[in-house]
Amino acid sequence: MATTSGGSPIANELATARSARQRLNKAVFERPAKTRIMTVTNQKGGVGKTTTTANIAAALAKHGLNVLVIDSDPQGNASTALGVEHGSETASIYDVLIGDMTVAEVVQDSPEGPSLKVVPATIHLSGAEIELVNIDQRESKLKEALEVYLTSVNTDKETRLDYVLIDCPPSLGLLTINAMVAATEAFIPIQCEYYALEGLSQLLNNIQLVQNSLNREIEISTILLTMFDRRTNLANEVAQEVRSHFPDATLNTKIPRSVRISEAPSFQQTVITYDSSSTGAIAYEQAALEITKRGAN
Repeated sequence: MATTSGGSPIANELATARSARQRLNKAVFERPAKTRIMTVTNQKGGVGKTTTTANIAAALAKHGLNVLVIDSDPQGNASTALGVEHGSETASIYDVLIGDMTVAEVVQDSPEGPSLKVVPATIHLSGAEIELVNIDQRESKLKEALEVYLTSVNTDKETRLDYVLIDCPPSLGLLTINAMVAATEAFIPIQCEYYALEGLSQLLNNIQLVQNSLNREIEISTILLTMFDRRTNLANEVAQEVRSHFPDATLNTKIPRSVRISEAPSFQQTVITYDSSSTGAIAYEQAALEITKRGAN
């Protein structure tokens, strides 16, 4: 027997998704007044950090913004999701931090969109933490390299970067510190599960230390709830707790658990291009729109 849209949860969900997609297609993703540099960080693994970096970047680029992703995680998963080469012989962020190459020399165009560029990570980055120890101004290597690149590309209004997203490893070592020193905003994905806030106090302490001694500009601007399952009380309780601690930074959009989000990287794609009609793609685009509205001024 056919069901009405009002009586079927699946039909209601499809109708909601269609409506959301229509609104997104008409939405204006405003350019920020200046380049926003965001480090996507959380030392707890498995929170959707890299997935969030890649999909937010792809969503912003899809809607006409110029975006650069810097993959600072030795695993290189953001490079994979964004479809760029990152084999051991590829020039990468390692060569910028440890060698004498510039960002302009290692950056690649992503097949995810004409306005999306990526600085890839290779396996060599796994040794960078040790190699950086003996380098002068080791905490500022990424900041210095990024400033040079931004100076060159931001001279033209059309090529000016709107967003730089730095994907960090799940640790609080020198790679993450470099990202925090280079950025003006900390973007923290938090999973809607029991241990969601585990280790968060340590992350906040580290951000505070960076503020006090290395980068006064950085602030926690964005928190995104990931892996949200609205059917469980736990997910809703975690969401409420996070909002109670960070009412201004927490986005209204929540990223649902989604098979499509998980599948996309195996095809070297983000969910934005892999299945744009999926709930995961829509949620990431909604989150990206929220980010642009919060930083429009």
